[in-house]
Amino acid sequence: MAIDLSADFLQRRPANFRPMTPIQFLRRAVDVFPDRTAVIHGDVSFTWREHDRRCRMLASALKGAGAGEGDVVAILCPNTPAMLEAHFGVPMAGAILNTLNTRLDAAAIAFILEHSETKVLILDRQWSGVASAALAKLKNRPLVVHIDDPYAEGGELIGDLDYETFIGRGDPDGEVTWPSDEFDAITLNYTSGTTGNPKGALYHHRGCYLNTLSQIVHHELNSNSVYLWTLPMFHVNGWCFSWGMAAIGGTHVCLRRVLPAEIFASISKHDVTHMCGAPTVLGMLIEGAAKTGIKLQTPVAIMTAGAAPPAPILKATEELGFTVRHVYGMTEMHGVAALCDWHREWRSLSAEERSKRMARQGVRNVVTDDMIVGDPVTLDPVPHDGATIGEILFRGNNGMKGYLKNPTATDEAFAGGWYRTGDLAVTHPDGYIEIKDRSKDIIISGGENISSIEIEEVVFQHPSVSYAAAVAMKDERWGETPCVFVELKEGHDGRVSADEMLEFCRARLAKFKLPRKFVFGPIERTSTGKVQKFKLRDRAHSA
Repeated sequence: MAIDLSADFLQRRPANFRPMTPIQFLRRAVDVFPDRTAVIHGDVSFTWREHDRRCRMLASALKGAGAGEGDVVAILCPNTPAMLEAHFGVPMAGAILNTLNTRLDAAAIAFILEHSETKVLILDRQWSGVASAALAKLKNRPLVVHIDDPYAEGGELIGDLDYETFIGRGDPDGEVTWPSDEFDAITLNYTSGTTGNPKGALYHHRGCYLNTLSQIVHHELNSNSVYLWTLPMFHVNGWCFSWGMAAIGGTHVCLRRVLPAEIFASISKHDVTHMCGAPTVLGMLIEGAAKTGIKLQTPVAIMTAGAAPPAPILKATEELGFTVRHVYGMTEMHGVAALCDWHREWRSLSAEERSKRMARQGVRNVVTDDMIVGDPVTLDPVPHDGATIGEILFRGNNGMKGYLKNPTATDEAFAGGWYRTGDLAVTHPDGYIEIKDRSKDIIISGGENISSIEIEEVVFQHPSVSYAAAVAMKDERWGETPCVFVELKEGHDGRVSADEMLEFCRARLAKFKLPRKFVFGPIERTSTGKVQKFKLRDRAHSA
């Protein structure tokens, strides 16, 4: 007979159960490390005690302005203390934080503000122009609080009041609103909207709490860690490091602009130990170091994701002194959900072979319950043969609540009991997955599937190439053929011809995979470093 576990005295009570929430991490930081530097922004710095006080004042001020449970507070701001304060202060008020992409145009910002019924907009003055145009399109203008950051470049003060005055109205001893259910919404993150209006992915306290702990584990953070903000905080809440540094009592170093000279200077000045960025950021660091001859004096761990990083980029980044950690995820999974977990046996491999291993998307992280490469129809896992292509599928506690006001898209995303990523991949015999393409980016030529990533990997190996993106181009005979957009390194313009690139590829690709066209010039990307391939396809088709 099974034992009876239904008795009242065995149920949840305040002493043994509280809803998980990342805002708890700030309480620990101020209890354990009250006088340690929490935030550095140029010549400004705050201790954890001061940071906690400012977050609580923001929460209280928001409540006083009528923004409370279920209300959305948006912020349009780069990597500054105010953005960090919003990650705690907004949910402390019971409200939902919506971090806006600083590269969006006025129409997209207006759509998001209206769609989310934003109650308060916190605005860095550098973005006053696009914000003014967006606000002019709204039927109901939210309360606008402007940040007069001393390091902002231009802009005007268009708010109803300034940020310091606003939080000055708040009570640092005011009551914090804790979630009654850990599945309550904490943040709202809008997707890039490459095929229409952006979709708002709602995050829950449980997912953010768990993913924060996962990031601490896999990026190997501790109380001595100094984190440099090269990753936009608006991008899936800074991959949860906005909360993670509080959990371990480390130090944030804010950076408004991602420029190689400023990055290397900050690393040296503040003894930076950790940072993050897309492969494009790695490329910037490599080129910046090539100009100056700089190399790191002590290793810096850098977590990269956002696009499949070419093995040559990973190798060159490691040679500069960075320890590269390749991770994989998406907005709908609270950011990072998988990583290419390191095996110490790989140390004996050649640098080239090690980089190839590290370029894979890898395995699920410590808080992701399930990740498979499955048949898109049957959802059965594909063989672990490194050849059979399927779709990457996730399920677990780090999945979003759903898309705000969009039940159809939510049901489609979770069809069959899995989150459907749309990424096509293979599973290697060791269980590590490797993306071959997005389902919409695969090139189908004469009935054969061609991976755009495989072509990009080859083009990247050319010594003059800084970045490459392969897309499908219409072809009367084959249906589609590969077209490659190529960015050359500084000083290499005009030195490489399309014929030379073709011959370079011919020695490394099967004939049917060879690009039929090369386009040289800048490649347009999103603010998070992702190549906007839909735009490149349009350019290729028109060509």
